[in-house]
Amino acid sequence: MSTVATKTDLAYQQCIMPHCGETYDVGEVRTSCDKCGSLLDIVYQWDSLPVPKKLREFEAKWMRRNEPLCRSGVWRFHELLPFADPEKVVTIGEGQTPLMASEGVGSFVGMKPGQLFLEYEGMNPSGSFKDNGMTAAFTHAHTIGAKRAACASTGNTSASLALYCCVSKLMQAVIFIGSGKISYGKLSQALDYGALTIQIAGDFDDAMQRVREISSRLGIYLVNSVNPFRLEGQKTIMFRVLESLNWEVPDWIVVPGGNLGNSSSFAKAFHELKELGLVDRIPRLAIINAKGADTLYELVENRGLRWNQGKPNSEVMDTYYAELDAAHLRADTIASAIEINRPVNLFKCLRGLECMDGVVREVTDQQILDAKAQVGMSGLGCEPASAASVAGAKMLREEGIIDPSERVVCILTGHQLKDPTATVAYHTSDQKEFDRVLGSRGVSRAAFANRAVQVENDLDAIVRSIQLNS
Repeated sequence: MSTVATKTDLAYQQCIMPHCGETYDVGEVRTSCDKCGSLLDIVYQWDSLPVPKKLREFEAKWMRRNEPLCRSGVWRFHELLPFADPEKVVTIGEGQTPLMASEGVGSFVGMKPGQLFLEYEGMNPSGSFKDNGMTAAFTHAHTIGAKRAACASTGNTSASLALYCCVSKLMQAVIFIGSGKISYGKLSQALDYGALTIQIAGDFDDAMQRVREISSRLGIYLVNSVNPFRLEGQKTIMFRVLESLNWEVPDWIVVPGGNLGNSSSFAKAFHELKELGLVDRIPRLAIINAKGADTLYELVENRGLRWNQGKPNSEVMDTYYAELDAAHLRADTIASAIEINRPVNLFKCLRGLECMDGVVREVTDQQILDAKAQVGMSGLGCEPASAASVAGAKMLREEGIIDPSERVVCILTGHQLKDPTATVAYHTSDQKEFDRVLGSRGVSRAAFANRAVQVENDLDAIVRSIQLNS
């Protein structure tokens, strides 16, 4: 794959480990440091770049929505991710997502009125937050002349990559999925958009290993969140949250923890904004694992793994992964989008937890689905993984970690129709269907179910049913 010359005095890739700090040109295709094997950041020479003096200056771009970069909720903030030439940007109008206060969900969590907000990333073109990062990674791929792009996916990344390839006609999408580990709602997108779909025997972690090997061997551009440009796009979710809050910093950001790209990018966003003097403080971060895929929770809360100012004890991670292998343990949760045992952004996330004074929690599938039902009743249907943020916020509120008067933003990462099977099973009156889809995952009840009322095809009977249930 070819590379291009770039202005390394303005932006470059750098190893995240302080003891290493090796740098690379932004025109190179890399997912790790040659010297120590660690992940990479995109770093900017802010002193040489035209950075706004106030975040409020970005509001003027709303008046120029006929321009593609201003219409995008990612590239509208180009000055804060200036690695790409604006002429090379590939956008499909991603990032036009709402932040909404929810009294119903706030009451469920235990917050005072007006203090709980839902950032609904399901409104992106492919239905999930992945489009924020995909436009950035895809733009970089286009800049360096890539003809094929690949990913491993539990569903949302593949849908996003396939969409960008389909709409732009710039490259072919090659996606890797595990056997039985993807919802039809997501798989249908990748197939419909024409992606070459490779299904292997194994789970996401197996697919991730293979796609990295294949990308290296065949020179295919890898767009998973191990790609540092992906995270540049995802950090704009925080810019939009701030914009919706009149540029006021919330007290908490609560996000599901899967491959840990979002949490890593959010921390990078606030670190840079604080460094530039554009915010006066950094919110706290809560990352919520599903109990059936709780690697981060286990390592951080039970085994004490920390970033430790760039000196994490990797033996803790290695020991835990060896235990998973010895016991043949696979991630297993109804929240398929975060069904990951080996998150590729683990060390970046540890750094983010240190930066944002973060905490990690795990929630059961039962807690996730109950929270999901509450989100649905607020009018913002989400996929199960998204609801982990709400379930986690409720847990932290009950523990007294979150105060009811604090301002909390829960990230809803994907649309309800990404996984309609779980939704219908939760609300069904068919016990066999409930047990088939949810019972095996430890879900024993549907406390907030909205079951269809069965009635004979008779006018009077239907009238009586409506009157009884109104």
